[in-house]
Amino acid sequence: MTTYFVTRHQGAKDWAALQGISVDQQIEHLDVKTLQAGDQVLGTLPINLVAALNAKGIRYFHLSLDLPAELRGKEISAALMQEVGASLDEFRVERIGDTDV
Repeated sequence: MTTYFVTRHQGAKDWAALQGISVDQQIEHLDVKTLQAGDQVLGTLPINLVAALNAKGIRYFHLSLDLPAELRGKEISAALMQEVGASLDEFRVERIGDTDV
C-alpha cells in the first residue's frame, strides 16, 4: 500500500506535515493507471478521477477547505488552512453511467 498526496501547493504540503500526516509520495499529477488496489490518495481531485480510483479499490481522502471567495485561486499558507478548518475527508464515488440530462 502506498499513500500519495497530490498537490502543487506548498501551503498544503506544510499543512499536512503540521498535522503529522504520513505520505509515501508527494506528487503534482496523478496517473490512475499506475496505482493499485489498497493504495490511498490524498488531495483535491475532480470527481471523475475519484470514481476511477474507487473503482480500482483505492481509498480517496479529499482535502476539504471552506475558503471565502476572495481567497479562491490564491496560494494560502498552512496557518490559514488551519484557520479555515482544513481537513481530510474520505469519499467514495461511483460512476452511474451515461445519462441524458
